[in-house]
This record gives sequence, C-alpha cells and structure tokens, in this order.
Amino acid sequence: MKILFTICGRAGSKGIKNKNLRKFCGYYLAHYSLSAIDLYVKRHPEIEYDVVVNSDSQELLELVSNNKFMKVNKIERDSCLAGDTIGKIDVINDCLSRMEQQARTHYDVVVDLDITSPLRTVEDIENVINLHVEKKADVTTTVALARRNPYFNQVKRTEHGVKKVISSDFTSRQQAPEIYDMNASIYAYNPDYLRTGKGVLDGYCEVVEMYDTGILDLDHENDFVLMEVIGEYLFENVSGFAEVRKNIQS
Repeated sequence: MKILFTICGRAGSKGIKNKNLRKFCGYYLAHYSLSAIDLYVKRHPEIEYDVVVNSDSQELLELVSNNKFMKVNKIERDSCLAGDTIGKIDVINDCLSRMEQQARTHYDVVVDLDITSPLRTVEDIENVINLHVEKKADVTTTVALARRNPYFNQVKRTEHGVKKVISSDFTSRQQAPEIYDMNASIYAYNPDYLRTGKGVLDGYCEVVEMYDTGILDLDHENDFVLMEVIGEYLFENVSGFAEVRKNIQS
C-alpha cells in the first residue's frame, strides 16, 4: 500500500494571526502532524509513503519541509486555490495530481492531517486507515460524539419562538440517534473519488470516533488558550498524546 500524506495550510488567518505558524504547548502546530506521521510509518514499515505540504505561505513551506522527521515535498499553492471560499478538498486533490506527476507514481490512499488539530494519536491514524481500507470507503474521517443533539436539545428560531431542529418525541438524549461532530483532524480519501471533485459527504463516507477533546475550532485567541489547557492535561495523563509530543522533543 502506498499512502500520500498531505499537510495543507493557507497564509494568514482572519481569526488568529498566522494560525498555521503558531506554537502549541511549546512546539509548532505543524510538527505535531509530522510527529504523528513519523510514528505511524515507523510502526508500519511495510507501507510506502510520501509526505507533501501545500501552502501559499513560504514560511509554512519552509517550516514543514525543513524538519527532523522525514522528507517533505513542497507545493506552492496556486493563487486560484488560496481564497477563503476554496474548499480544502480541492487543495488535497491538487496535491494528489501534482505528486503523481512529480513522483511518477500512483497512491492507494490519500491521508490529510489538519495542522490546527494537534491532539491526535498514532492509533487515530491507524484506525482511520484500517477502516478506510477494510470498508473500501470513498472517504473516512474523524468525529467525536456531539454534546448536543438536534433531536432533543438544539433549537432553531421560527416566527413563533423556537422549536427543535429536528421534530421528535424523544424525552431524553439517550433515546435519540447518536450525533457526531466532525473534527476535521484526519481524512482518508480514495484517490479515484478525490479526482471526481465531489464533496466529503457526497459519496460513501465512514467515520472513526476520536477522544473528545472539546472539538474546539481555533477561530479566536481564547480558543487557542483553552486548547492548550486541554493539551497540557492530555500530554501529562494520556500516553497516546504524550507519545506524539515526546517524539517532537527527542
């Protein structure tokens, strides 16, 4: 099996300045993704792999490509893929196309690790790839169990006050169907599906549940502060998270 690992990030950020270049609990955000990939490929010497970073930020390209872990190919993002309205899946598809041409190879799986999701374990990557291959899915991604449920305790505003997002007679959240938050930490794609240009949920999509770390979106500085508090706790108390940071430190 040959895997293309992608790390994608735009220059700048409207919420947190230069978010993709920030340090998290003392180390660059991007290095957590590199560390997790490094640990994964060391556990699985049977696989072939390439790693690529795609960005319109020269700083990010250099930060990721000049690392102690592995060779990382650089792709300077085309301006047509750098806007706010461009979906990440289009950028990942561009990575696939250009790496296939550059390396003159074909990949069995494309795995994207989000820069701003440092709280993941090697087991999370293993679980995603294993399920993706087993189920022959178009896309496999990571989720966490939602803390609110549209069948029970989420509401929408109407002309006459509010009502449940999805009408139901459930009297407890436990009775309602399980709902998940997509945390965007890891995506595994079938390359043929990726080339179609369809969205993540337009085909056969499987999910892997991850440890609930609060599902914080890094949109404001206080989000970053809260995630660092959670991160420090997990690094000190959960071996899977500690392993990834220790690999950066070593």
